Order: sequence, then C-alpha cells, then structure tokens
Amino acid sequence: MNAENQAGPRADNTKGLRPLLRIVAARRISQAFFVALTLWLCAVTTLGASFWRLSGWQVNFILQLDPLTALGTMLATRTWYAPLVWAVPVIVLTAFLGRAFCGFACPLGALNQTFGWLARRVTSKLPGSRGAALRARLADNRHSPWQAAKYYLLAFLLAAACFGSLQTGLFDPLPLLFRSLNMTLAPVLDAGFQALFLKPRHYASAWLLFAVFAGILGLNFLRPRFFCRFVCPLGALFGLLNRFAPWRVGKKGDAAHGECGNCTLCDTYCEGGCRPSGVLVASECLLCMNCLDACPQGRMTFAGRPSAGGEEHLPEPSRRGFLFAAAAGALSAPLWTIGGLAGQDGGTGKNPLLIRPPGALDEARFLSRCIRCGQCMRVCPTNVIQPALGEAGLEGLWTPVLNYRLGSSGCQVQCIACGNVCPTAAIRPLTLDEKLGQGKFAAKGPVRLGTAFFDRSRCLPWAMERPCLVCQELCPVSPKAIHTRTTFEPIRFGQAQLTGAQGARLGLTGLPKPTVNLGSGDYFLRPAGLVPMNSPEAGLRRINAATWTGQGQTFTLDAEPQPGQGWRTAPGSVVEVLVRLQKPYLDAARCIGCGVCEHECPIAGLRGVRVSYENESRSGPGRMLV
Repeated sequence: MNAENQAGPRADNTKGLRPLLRIVAARRISQAFFVALTLWLCAVTTLGASFWRLSGWQVNFILQLDPLTALGTMLATRTWYAPLVWAVPVIVLTAFLGRAFCGFACPLGALNQTFGWLARRVTSKLPGSRGAALRARLADNRHSPWQAAKYYLLAFLLAAACFGSLQTGLFDPLPLLFRSLNMTLAPVLDAGFQALFLKPRHYASAWLLFAVFAGILGLNFLRPRFFCRFVCPLGALFGLLNRFAPWRVGKKGDAAHGECGNCTLCDTYCEGGCRPSGVLVASECLLCMNCLDACPQGRMTFAGRPSAGGEEHLPEPSRRGFLFAAAAGALSAPLWTIGGLAGQDGGTGKNPLLIRPPGALDEARFLSRCIRCGQCMRVCPTNVIQPALGEAGLEGLWTPVLNYRLGSSGCQVQCIACGNVCPTAAIRPLTLDEKLGQGKFAAKGPVRLGTAFFDRSRCLPWAMERPCLVCQELCPVSPKAIHTRTTFEPIRFGQAQLTGAQGARLGLTGLPKPTVNLGSGDYFLRPAGLVPMNSPEAGLRRINAATWTGQGQTFTLDAEPQPGQGWRTAPGSVVEVLVRLQKPYLDAARCIGCGVCEHECPIAGLRGVRVSYENESRSGPGRMLV
C-alpha cells in the first residue's frame, strides 16, 4: 500500500532483508484483513438468521477495541461498560510496542494509507523527473509542528467528557468509519442486493456524512494520512501511551552496518511524519515499517533500544496549549446545547419531536454514552432510526432519533434489535417481555416512546370530511390505542331531486359532478329534512355505485329501507347525500408511540397524526400531567 515503488539502492544482503519484507507484507495483509472485516461487519448488521445477517456475528468487535471510546464513556458516566474491556489488550500492546494498532489494525488508517498511495501514484505519472517527485514526497512527509493539534483535540474531548459531554465519537476514527459506512456505503450495497435485503435504506443526512468521509479520504491527496497525523484523537492517545514503549523503530548505532548516508529515503516513505532520519518523534511512528524496507544500508530496525539518531516523545505540544485545550473542553460541556432546543417545550430544553429508540437511557445519560457509530440505525429493520441533525442540538449531532416519516413503517412492536447492538449501552438491551410489558414487567407496562396526537386541521375525517381509517386499522397494540366515533354529515352541494326509480336504481338531478367517488361505500342517501330520532343511521341508504350521465347521477343503492323511515321515491322528492366519517380518537393510556399511525397517514406533507415525546418511559419530565 505504501512502499511498492521505492527508489534508491537496495541492501545487498538479501538474506538479511527477507525478514523485513515479511514484516511489511504482514502489515499489509493485516490492514487488508481489518478493512475487509469492518466492511463485512457493517454488511451483516442486518436482522436475519442467514450467514450474511446479524445472527452469530460480533458486529461490535472493532468498536470494542477502541481505548478512546472506553476512556471517554468512563469519564462521562463514571462507569465501565463490560464489553469495552477488549480495549485493555490494545492499551497493553501500545504500551509495549507503540502504535501497532494504527499501522496494522485501524481500518480508517488503512484506507487513508491506501488513498495516500493512490495520490502518489497519480502524481508520479505527471510530467517531470522522478527525482522531483521524490523531493515532493519527501516534503510532504517531513514532520510538522501542526501534528501536535491532535493532542490538543484529545485534551479538549476528554475534559468535556469529564463534565458529562461525550463528543469523542465525532472525531474518533472507529465510530466515524462505522457511521460513514453504515449511512453511505451500506445503503448502496442494499440497493445492489435487493434480492437479499428487503428494501434499500435511506438516511436523511447521508449526503453530509458522505461529504465528511470523502473529505477525510480526499485530504490524503494533500498530505499522506492527513487525518492520522493532524486530527485523530485516538492516535494522540496512542502517542501518549507510546511514551514508555520499550520496543520502537530507530537507527542502529553499531558500525557493522556502515554509516548513514543521509539519503532520507526513510523520511520519503514514512507514513507518520516521525522524522526517522534524524531525531525520531517516537509518538508519531505508526509502525508502517516502510523505513526498514527503504533503507539501502539496513540501518533502520525495530528493537528494544532507543534510536541512535536521538528521540523526542511528543511533537512539540506546549503545556500552555494542553491547559488551554482542557479548559476549553471543560467550559464547552454546557455550551454544546446552545443553538439547539433550549427554548422549546416551555424551557425544559427538550424538543417534543425528539424520539429516541426503545431502551434509550434518559437524555443526559444517553448523550454521555452514545458514540454515534450508527449501528442501531443500520440494524433497524424499518429504517426509522435516523442520524440527528438539529433535533437534539449540536450536542446530539448524528445521534439516533426516530423519524416516522422515513423508512418502511414505524418502530416494530416485536423488535428489540437496536438495544442489542449498541456498543456502549446508550440504548440498553431489552427483552421482548420488557418492551411489551408482559410477564414480570406487566405491572410496569410496555416501553413507551411517546404519544400520538391528532392534528384536526390536517386529519382527513376532521378537516376535509373525507373517509379515512388507516391509523385505526394499523394501530399494532391490543386493545387498539386509536378508536373511532362514527358520524354522518351532509356533503357540500349534496341535495338533489329524484327523477325516477327502477328498483334499486335512482335517478337524480341538480347534483353537481362530485369530486369524490360516491360509490366507494362511505356515502349514503337520505330524504332531505329527515331528522333521525333513534340512531344516526335511520333512513340511510348506502350508495353502492354511482354513474355520471352528464345531466345528473344514477345511483345503485343497497336494500330497501325499513318501513316508516320516511323514504319516498316519487319524482321531485328531495334527497341529500351524506358521508360516513369515522373520526379517530386516541387512548393515551394505551399508546406506546410506535409511530405506525404517523408513518402510514396518507397526508403527504405534515401528517394528520404525529408522535411527540410526551409520556415516554425513559424520563420523568416526559410524562404527561393529565
């Protein structure tokens, strides 16, 4: 990926060179393996029992290796989540061998290295001498004081985490990569394999996530492994752990290998910009092993001794800079909520449309655990879990929210997938009995995400006198949370005169051409002026079919009305057309806020029924005081 086209003389001692080649080859194989594993784990984070679906795969294994995730959540919550114990071996490995994870395992680092290699291949084919290309490459790989920026960013993020604001997931390479792949690449794969996946997925802010991810990869054309060198807070943490590592890359000091000719080939092919030809910046060495492979004298080694050319441990970060970054992080913890929703919902700081997945902790604890990896969004079978943009303020950027307008349905009552894939328990794993409020959870009741409310200015039966029963029919709880009350109301310009009758066929005149299908089964005729005394249905005759003749309507009606209901079919009799409306009402005690009603509402724009967070189970302030 990185030193395939080295220039300069090779070592004559090929016997001594073979082990070095195997190390570089092993590094490339390891990088390819972890990239492929990451792509595979993103692909299989889909409900199902097939080998290419979720069942049996440890889809969070890569994320659980992340020491920054473990440290950030521990500082923000004062607790250690057990599955993150896998980060401990990575910490121990780094403390002994240096940034081996960056060079051999980090999938985003491998992608950055690959794109940097592609950038060099492109520029090497441009007009000009090979020597000019090597000089340009050497200039790109020289150590820069700006590489200290990632240490300041690490101090900022960890200080904010100490005050309960976990923002490491915005910059941590592993959650960033999983979020980008889950939201951008996985939907493309789904669309290409619709025979395997039920429906392709769509995410509201996928374009922004793709732009960020593409920008990170594109910066490698400016500087190789740009993100790793200047931004990556996980790399900065590894750099600090590397301070006392006994094994490291460096120059050999014995005369048996000859004098260093200062050819700077090691600097030319260095991926970390750690200055191996001079005073080595040990914390920046990514263990790419390119310097070992490129040195024509074989003077570069990986051994348990300091570099003969001298060492320094950090890339010139100042104590004042660390203190400033840490203070800024601590002060920023309460400021992350500014620009969000502090003025909404009566000043409680909660957006009424902010619906979290089932099992989500209360908002403060949720934000102190969520690393924005996108695993819950990827596994959701109905695609209603979406990355937040402004719904939760800046503090909740790209955290999971339920958007019932998108996807294929609402939150499925029998689904508990999101809590079982969350790597940090920001969404705690639920059992099906707990979610449904069954068995030992019967007294507590089902998990509630919110409550549905009807907007009578947009609901078809309420606002437009159009028959609609979708929400009540599809309400998944039992007994249904949505019930209806039937009324019969005259339609506008709905009076006409009878011109004749032949059995069940009636002719009318004076009725304007209707804009709706009067033969749909929801429209009725009744003698004008008849006031039903016993029931609203007294005197009604259902319109089973309606034919427009140009002069009026011809109706085919149902069975003859009962005697004494005031029906006369003599020509000139006046009748009126009524519509049966089944107006929906909500039983808030039974609504769980699943959003199926909102998703299926036929209103294309703002739905006639919408779910808000009131009465949610996860926090007391969300309970309705009625």
